[in-house]
Amino acid sequence: MNENLRVLIRELTAIEGISGQEQKVVRAILDHVRPLVDEVSVDIFGNIIAIKHGDKPGPKVLIAAHTDEIGAIVKSIEKNGWIRFEKIGGTGDALLLRRQMAIKGHFGIVGAKSGHFMTPKERTEVKPFSELYIDVGCSSDEEVATLGIKPGDPICHWPYYNEFADQDLICSKALDDRVGCAILIQMLEEMQRLSFAGTVYAVFTVQEEVGLRGAQVAATNIKPDYAIAVDTVPSGDTPDVNFIKELPVGIGRGPLLQLMSRSFLMNPIMKKIMLEVCERSGEPYQVALFTGGNTDAASMHLAAGGILCAALTIPRRYSHSPVEVMDMKDCISTLNILLQFVADMENMVDLSFEDME
Repeated sequence: MNENLRVLIRELTAIEGISGQEQKVVRAILDHVRPLVDEVSVDIFGNIIAIKHGDKPGPKVLIAAHTDEIGAIVKSIEKNGWIRFEKIGGTGDALLLRRQMAIKGHFGIVGAKSGHFMTPKERTEVKPFSELYIDVGCSSDEEVATLGIKPGDPICHWPYYNEFADQDLICSKALDDRVGCAILIQMLEEMQRLSFAGTVYAVFTVQEEVGLRGAQVAATNIKPDYAIAVDTVPSGDTPDVNFIKELPVGIGRGPLLQLMSRSFLMNPIMKKIMLEVCERSGEPYQVALFTGGNTDAASMHLAAGGILCAALTIPRRYSHSPVEVMDMKDCISTLNILLQFVADMENMVDLSFEDME
């Protein structure tokens, strides 16, 4: 299981797929899920809806992971070949300078003045992305055109994957949230040998990084009884973060049951269900609040008249950069918790809000 998941993660993180242009990722995931499910489709928005029916009556459960990654888009091309761009998703300007980028498979670098020519002020300031450019090795806009690059083309971090001496620790671009996609694929593989009740909708959503858009569309159409967003979350275990005051979440300690995000509060019914599932799974897990961002749960819980939602998120270091770091043990724990949820679906009973403590 560990090695299969690792291979999937490495494959999926290498693919280019910024928000709104996830087609390559969608095609790759479809190849994996078609043999594993009873029905599969891609909606007009680009979400993959992979349906697996249980052998007994039970609830409808939507388990989502998003396919898109942060990046940029070509805005214009200067006469001398420099490429100007707009950001897609939440990349900090400080993380862009001198980064290796990919545009339609071509190598590029976010350029910067040599340190030899910088003033003392320039050496410490962060340039806004609007002043940055990408060098693809061309000296004219005509040369850029011969590469097939034009305004509107997606720009991604250059594919990068590595492992630390502790091989449970992996580093790559787009771990957010190709890791979640890989876990959903592996979950469907493990479900081939699992008896369960109800119907599982494994949904690979689009445009999460620009407003949780795909998940809202999918949840509205599916109208599940329960939904879980499988995503990633920053960790608070590096020297520059106050672990207790800011975020008591670390890698290698299990996934985070995220009780609160920027615009999501977990319903007490779903909190009770998830805590019980996590305990029964026997896997390590963490419980905390993270209000610095959102997951697909924030849009799904308001869809279709209201849906019981959870956010199960995997801690990562160096978020929204090409060198995100994650612990494979947390990925395995997340997978096993999801499988426990599926196995428990036949025992789920209606709970009332007013009876929750």
